[in-house]
Amino acid sequence: MYYTGQIAKRYLFSKKHISLISTLTFISIIGVTIGTALLIVVLSVLNGFFDVVQGYLLNYDPDLRVEASGSNTFVQNQELLEEITSLPEITLVSPYVEGKALLTNNGTNNKVVEIRGVESESFVNLIEIEQSIKSGLFDVSVRNRKPGLVINEQLRNELDLELGDEVALLSASAMRRTLTQITAPRLYRFEIRGSYQLEQIGGGAQVFIDITAAQRLFKTRNSISGIDIKTTDSDLALSLKPELQEKIGPDYNVSSWYDLQKALYDVMYLEKWGAYAILMIIIVVAVLNIVGSLTMIVIQKRRDIGILITMGYSSSAIKKIFRKQGLYIGLIGCVFGGLIGLLLSWLQLKFHIIKLSTAFLIDAYPVQIQALDVTIILLGSLVLCIAASWLPATRASEVQPADAIRYE
Repeated sequence: MYYTGQIAKRYLFSKKHISLISTLTFISIIGVTIGTALLIVVLSVLNGFFDVVQGYLLNYDPDLRVEASGSNTFVQNQELLEEITSLPEITLVSPYVEGKALLTNNGTNNKVVEIRGVESESFVNLIEIEQSIKSGLFDVSVRNRKPGLVINEQLRNELDLELGDEVALLSASAMRRTLTQITAPRLYRFEIRGSYQLEQIGGGAQVFIDITAAQRLFKTRNSISGIDIKTTDSDLALSLKPELQEKIGPDYNVSSWYDLQKALYDVMYLEKWGAYAILMIIIVVAVLNIVGSLTMIVIQKRRDIGILITMGYSSSAIKKIFRKQGLYIGLIGCVFGGLIGLLLSWLQLKFHIIKLSTAFLIDAYPVQIQALDVTIILLGSLVLCIAASWLPATRASEVQPADAIRYE
């Protein structure tokens, strides 16, 4: 029976005296601990930022969106809606018409804005915009022969508009016809019924009108730009996308919330795993110390290794002794590093210790601890520590008993 574990512990943690070897071992453990803790904290913070950004984007973006393939608009039909709503995870569909238009207020304030025509009843449940209304109501219906308009609060202040003011919209196609034909452009007038404020990341502020009014403005007749879809859980959107695409066929494109902001989400994932790769350098430095300390142990214990071999220890048993030393260093560093990293992340999550600038969207660094990330960090650190023991273990297994004893 080989006592490889006991021998490995004795070589690593001998209490006889403090030597260079024990110092290097301690430094290795500290390096693995610091590296592991930093990785958990940094990745948890980056996960927190991803969650915050996703939350703000989902204030505007639906879980899924259906658009025409190869065209800006398509004719809405009942068969398509039935195919979409046949999936039990889909709880709401909201068609829309969108485009750019010139918003003018008696010719004094002009600005090109993003117009979105919506069905009021379904849209307010899609992104719960009523909770973000700053003044007035979300009312785009026709009252006293005047259609309603809901504007972004910042844009309203910029254009010095008040509730009840009348504004006119001129579509891009109408402006083109004005330049190519000797005709006066047709202006569509709207009454400002409300203003909203949603924290926004990227994109321009939108102006909301009724979908029928938008179809007249952009002259799309019965066509729509797309259909926004809400599911029981936003996380289901990625798995539902291929299933829905198969149902509705190649004439339509299905996009998930991730696809709608893919460039931004990809950059955030790149930052996260880039930080992981950079911070792993700390652990790599600690691993180099492990190689050095274990190599010195092999040199120092050369005679002991020779005696063990003469006692019947095989080459694989000798390798196990030194591989277990790497394993023990890795386990100690990972356990302490993991506990410290999780503790720091929890403290930031509960008590918001490190604050952010008041100009930012949130007041403190966000934290989201993900079990998969912690597992990847701990396994990566442990594998590196075990790999560091490979070369010293191989050298130890190649020791010849006669030579080891002769030169002592």
